[in-house]
Amino acid sequence: MPSLPKIDMPIFTMVLPASKETVKYRPFTVKEEKILLIARETKDLDQIILSIKQVINNCLLDKDIDDLSMVDLEFALLTIRGQSVDTNIKFGITDPDTQEPVQLEINLNDITLFEDPTHSNRVKVNDQYTLIMRYPSIDEAWTILKMGKEKTSAAVAEFSVLLKCLDKLVSEDEVFKFDDFSEKEVTDFVESLDNKSIKRIEAFFTSMPKLKHTIKYKNSAGADKTFVLQGIQTFFT
Repeated sequence: MPSLPKIDMPIFTMVLPASKETVKYRPFTVKEEKILLIARETKDLDQIILSIKQVINNCLLDKDIDDLSMVDLEFALLTIRGQSVDTNIKFGITDPDTQEPVQLEINLNDITLFEDPTHSNRVKVNDQYTLIMRYPSIDEAWTILKMGKEKTSAAVAEFSVLLKCLDKLVSEDEVFKFDDFSEKEVTDFVESLDNKSIKRIEAFFTSMPKLKHTIKYKNSAGADKTFVLQGIQTFFT
């Protein structure tokens, strides 16, 4: 008895918003869509993150998931989801005033990438040295969210991610890669910086590109309300 044929999946391309790279991808299979649906039903954010990483890693054909920044991964998830299922998504929220369920709908094509024109990955330390920053990965961004959920100091979480997002320290004649140094050496370096440099580093994080969309609705009391979709927790509906 002959085996059933394997059905070839179509291949598409997308441009990642943070890295500006063009990557190839395929749509979800039924099995992969089921993985995401099961993860969503658990409402366990750890499981949701693991499932997203597993599925997106499968669907990206020439890019490793560990090389993606958080914003690129969110964009990839939405793009592949739209190509695989539908660009229109219906989901429910609880209105904060009435505490009643509200059904909303979004078209994934309406989600906008917000880019601050002042944003740069180059942070000036002094007249001699400049820090080159990199965007946090999903694991690094999740560190902040998880530590906050566990009531760990937000400052501790943010400082931990800050250290991991230091890429290079450069001058006209020298290049220091932070991966070549121990965590203690990097920590000592950051703690030696003045407040102005730290503020510039913080500005890098606060002005990073973000996927965001605002939905307007009217609650049962007749009040005009808005719901902001931003971040992987709200986009994963």
